[in-house]
Amino acid sequence: QVQVVESGGGLVQAGGSLRLSCAASRSIFDINVMGWYRQAPGKEREMVATITYGGRTNYADSVKGRFTISGDNAKHTIYLQMNSLKPEDTAVYYCKARLSPMDYWGKGTLVTVSS
Repeated sequence: QVQVVESGGGLVQAGGSLRLSCAASRSIFDINVMGWYRQAPGKEREMVATITYGGRTNYADSVKGRFTISGDNAKHTIYLQMNSLKPEDTAVYYCKARLSPMDYWGKGTLVTVSS
C-alpha cells in the first residue's frame, strides 16, 4: 500500500505559476507510475502528467511546454511545476500512485486561475 498527499494549490492569476507537491508514504522507486490528474467542475477527471520509476514522463497535449513533472526520491515526493497558467487549468488536482495492480489516490488540491 501507499498513501499520497497533495499540497501547493491556490489562487493565481493567468500567466502565473504554481508548484504542486505529492508526498508518498514510501520510496517512489517502489511505485510503478505516479501522476497528476485533474477534474474541473462538470468535467471528467483527466490525466495531466505521469512519471515512471525510471523517469519517463508523459503529458497531456493541453499542458505540454507549460507543465513539468519531476520526482525527488529522497523526499518520496513528486512535483508538478505549472507555468503560464490559464483559466482553463482551474481544477482539483489529484495525485495517483500505481502500485500494480492497485491505484492509490490523494484527496486533491484546488488550483484556481483567475483571468
